[in-house]
Amino acid sequence: KQRQAIPFGAATSYVHLEKLCEGSCATVYKGISRINSQLVALKVIKLEAEEGVPFTAIREASLLKCLKHANIVLLHDIIQTKETLTFVLEYMHTDLAQYMGQHPGGLHYCNVMLFMFQLLRGLAYIHQQHILHRDLKPQNLLISCLGELKLADFGLARAQSIRRQTYSSEVVTLWYRPPDVLLGATAYSSDIDTWSAGCIFVEMIQGQPIFAATSGTHEQLEKIWAV
Repeated sequence: KQRQAIPFGAATSYVHLEKLCEGSCATVYKGISRINSQLVALKVIKLEAEEGVPFTAIREASLLKCLKHANIVLLHDIIQTKETLTFVLEYMHTDLAQYMGQHPGGLHYCNVMLFMFQLLRGLAYIHQQHILHRDLKPQNLLISCLGELKLADFGLARAQSIRRQTYSSEVVTLWYRPPDVLLGATAYSSDIDTWSAGCIFVEMIQGQPIFAATSGTHEQLEKIWAV
C-alpha cells in the first residue's frame, strides 16, 4: 500500500519539541517537520476572535514569501486554524543577543566582521527590493550553528514606494532608533536600517549597547548628542 504524503499547511505535519521564547504577540517553539524530518522554528500567533489575523502577521508573511536570500530567514510553511496562525521557519541555533550574552566584553574582531558582512549583505538585498526592515536589533538577527546570520521578524517591515513616502515614527526598538525618527520624522528611507546596523556594530565590539536609555526618548537623544 502506498504511503500517503504528509501535507504542507497542516498542523499535524509538525511536532512541537520545546518552547524557545515567548512575546506579547507570539510564542516560538523548536519543532520537527514530519514532511522531511528537518528541525524548524514554529512561530505561533494567537488570533483574537474579533480582530482576526493581525496586520503585522499578514505583512510579515507576504514579505517573507517574496524574499529569498542567504541572509534572510526562510519561511517554509504557514498553518492557520481558528485559534492560531503559525509560521514554519528554518531553525536557527541562537540570535545575536544571546550570542553576545555568551561572549561578554565584546566579540572577537573576526566574528564582528563575519556578522557585519552578512547583516549588510542581507540589508542590501531587502533595500534593493525596496523594503525597509524598521526593527533591526540583536534579537532579530538569527545565527546558525555554522555562523550564518539571517534577518528575521519582518512584522514592522514596509515596502517602500519609489516616491518618498511618510511612515510611522513608532518603529525600531528605542536603543536602535535614529535621532530624526526619535524627533518624530516620518519621511525616512533605508537610512533607518543603516543607523540600527551601526548601533549593532558598536555593540558587538564593546559588548553593550551604545545608546541604552532607560527613561524614554529624551534620554535616548541625550545619549546620542553626548557622543
